[in-house]
Amino acid sequence: MSAYIQGRLVTLVPVLIGVSIAVFLMLHLTPGDPARMVAGMDATPEQVDRVRHLLGLDQPLYRQYFGYVGRLLQGDMGRSIITHDRVIDDLWPRYQATVELTVAAMAVSVGVGLFIGIASAVRQYSVLDNALSVVALVGISIPAYWLGLMLIVAFSLRLRWFPVAGMGGLAHLVLPAVTLGAFAMAIVARMTRASMLDVLGQDYIQTVRAKGVREGRLLIRHALKNALIPILTVIGLQAGQLLGGAVLTESVFAWPGIGRFMVDAIQARDFPIVQGGVLLTALTFVLINLLVDLLYSAVDPRIKYA
Repeated sequence: MSAYIQGRLVTLVPVLIGVSIAVFLMLHLTPGDPARMVAGMDATPEQVDRVRHLLGLDQPLYRQYFGYVGRLLQGDMGRSIITHDRVIDDLWPRYQATVELTVAAMAVSVGVGLFIGIASAVRQYSVLDNALSVVALVGISIPAYWLGLMLIVAFSLRLRWFPVAGMGGLAHLVLPAVTLGAFAMAIVARMTRASMLDVLGQDYIQTVRAKGVREGRLLIRHALKNALIPILTVIGLQAGQLLGGAVLTESVFAWPGIGRFMVDAIQARDFPIVQGGVLLTALTFVLINLLVDLLYSAVDPRIKYA
């Protein structure tokens, strides 16, 4: 197991190198001049050239990239072009806020999704199954920003149960987590239903039921445990998507996360911030996939990693 983990960690290197190259090229090929943004729209061409030289943007792209990688290997992600602060100092608190929101959204999506999927599978083709399928369909179809606005109107402005926006205690987290987790909840619910139906149709389930095992114990210990492999795969993929796609939810609820910050950095052509944010998100996504792979062997002892 330890050799497998070490091997997977080694594969992080080419993945992050590929991500860094792709982001670096895309940023430098997009229209817009960071030097002009820093110098100001009223700056003379000489002033813009001076700023471009100070930022190192007048060098060939390969020199800029290798210089960036060299600093990155020393733990230096650079400094923001706009604020001149260290990139990690700007990104870390916002990254923590996004991770907090993502974890809460995953708790909502996994908890509700598993419940809906199991209930639908147990009561297949019933009124309950049809109603829960409609809920899952709505969760997939409804735009996150619209759902967020409706939740604000209903639970913040009318009922006054939760704050309208901002980051604070648990009350500030509820509506953004529900908004962000709605789509993932629907995906988890549909996958749980399909996987549970497949397992409940197996002969060993009928044997366990004939032995008089209680229905709840049968569903959790015998059926759900054997249906978890595809569900875990979907959960891992959705966790990565939630982490990288929280920008709309963060904008609606004024959540100080990395998504909104990255959008502002892209508009300002703040290359070091964008590169650092993408690398941090990519690293997190790869580690989530590694965790899911390790959970496979915990759920199913037959899976062994050499």
